[in-house]
Amino acid sequence: MNETLARPAPEVRSAPTARPLTGNEAIARGVWEAGTKVAAAYPGTPSTEIMENLGTYPSEDMHAQWSTNEKTSLDVAIGASFAGVRAFSSMKHVGLNVAADALMSFSYIGVNGGLVIAVCDDPGIHSSQNEQDTRMFARFAQVPILEPSDGQEALEYTRQAFDLSEEFDTPVVVRATTRLSHTRSAVNVGERQVVEPRGFIEQPSKNVMIPAHARMQHPKVLDRERKLIEAMNTSPLNRIDPGDRSVGIITSGITYTYVKECLPNATVLKLGVSYPLPETLIRDFCASVGRVIVVEELEPFIEEALLVMGLEVEGKAFFPRLGEFSPEVLREGFAKAGLMDAPKKTEGFDFAPMIRPPVLCSGCPHTSCFMALRALDMRVAGDIGCYTLAVVEPLKSMDTCVSMGSSIANAVGMAKAGTETKPIVATIGDSTFLHSGIPPLIDAVYNQANITVFLLDNHITAMTGGQDHPGTGKTLRGDETARVDYVELVKALGVEFVSVVDSYDMAALQHQLREAMEFKGVSVVISNRPCVLDPVKIKGPTFVVDQDNCTACQSCMNLGCPALTWSDNWFEGRHKVAIDPNACIGCSLCAQLCTSDSIRPLDLQEAANV
Repeated sequence: MNETLARPAPEVRSAPTARPLTGNEAIARGVWEAGTKVAAAYPGTPSTEIMENLGTYPSEDMHAQWSTNEKTSLDVAIGASFAGVRAFSSMKHVGLNVAADALMSFSYIGVNGGLVIAVCDDPGIHSSQNEQDTRMFARFAQVPILEPSDGQEALEYTRQAFDLSEEFDTPVVVRATTRLSHTRSAVNVGERQVVEPRGFIEQPSKNVMIPAHARMQHPKVLDRERKLIEAMNTSPLNRIDPGDRSVGIITSGITYTYVKECLPNATVLKLGVSYPLPETLIRDFCASVGRVIVVEELEPFIEEALLVMGLEVEGKAFFPRLGEFSPEVLREGFAKAGLMDAPKKTEGFDFAPMIRPPVLCSGCPHTSCFMALRALDMRVAGDIGCYTLAVVEPLKSMDTCVSMGSSIANAVGMAKAGTETKPIVATIGDSTFLHSGIPPLIDAVYNQANITVFLLDNHITAMTGGQDHPGTGKTLRGDETARVDYVELVKALGVEFVSVVDSYDMAALQHQLREAMEFKGVSVVISNRPCVLDPVKIKGPTFVVDQDNCTACQSCMNLGCPALTWSDNWFEGRHKVAIDPNACIGCSLCAQLCTSDSIRPLDLQEAANV
């Protein structure tokens, strides 16, 4: 092998300590070490912990905040960059869709203080509505994208991304995936860098993207791309692990670790920067090996770029375009490529696993809301949140779900189509409403849509682990701040029918929803009950089923509550119901549904004996 091709691994700075950090914690550490002054994000799995960890660093070092959505968070970071300090924003892959408008223009503008965006993709769709590939966005916006493969690189690449940003006058994306974000490993940490503010640049031709200025900036973006390609040819971010020259593997990100596990003796080109690609380095690498295989999660991003370059490479013929990679997936692919023996077939176990569908938590206030909607037989346009689980049994009362904030506008479209015979309701959580539900509510009022909006206020951003937002009255660091009044806000938008109801009052819920759907125009019902888990776990008196009175009607089982189980007792051929005292939080919903008045709170003596 041509020794000039082999490049050393990025040098790890001497550090006083090594800490067990997740990828997200390492990214946060890299942001802090880089001397960043302003950081903003909207929570979204698998990226949430980045900003949560930044909120633990000293406030005098850096301002860190939750924003109402991803575009707002990126705009805050852009503003800080304009002001001449290093800035950061983080989001999940679908969050970049929301922030794309700002990113596209800021790519033309370039930076003053360095600006880095951490985007966490979700191959395998563990907690998302799709598994899009952020590398496509980086190429679309013509901004470099770095792909760390472990926690140490997550820290180092993030820190280096700020230097790249300022050197090449560009925002930089650091791409992680679920496996990297949530995997913990030993990481050498360093000290915080002191970066002097640059001050605002008084240059409207750079900062203000009117057409005349944009036409001048576009050639600069193309020239920047050319310079980045040249720089990446010699950058230690891209390196070659020498080995058997009969085959060369090109890979990036966490997939690199799987390649090394499966083919430890292969010659590997590890691309720490997947856009723009280092053309000279890649061509020389391909010429030095007998066969080239590209291994990359999700889209054939690198493979197609190399084919356009006229290089003979293989990749997706052996590896899938969907799902999360693993050493097992790679072994199967390498076996198809003839690089190793096929994995031995193992005999499966001859049994069917118990079906365990996901359910809402015991006492979740969303449960009663969707039971009421199902009872009223409404056409339900859903949204993103814990409550999306209402689409499955036993609640099964959600008809559509597209993206954050889509429910209200979807309901408007249904109403205006004029084909729906059922009353139309849009369900949306409090955090999602603040994220992107206000503009479509304005649209609904403005266009006189006949719909009901069901605002599910559980006082927190629950699905991502209980983060605060403008409706909680607390900041990322827990400081008291202004709190959104949903009733006044909705009225200010022109909604005439507004009511607030306790989610634990089943009768009131149905009554208010029935009145709302009979109202001609836009009506808003706000359910008001905090999440039972965040920020603290709520638990009231435990309930118990009187087995003598229970008629096994099983009405309470329609809740899908994890605390409700089958007892060993029977009535007319049906199982009676029991309540797990360890899981019950005392919400009383099951007691309200009981047709035989058999569910009641445990008294103190009974509770002591449980």
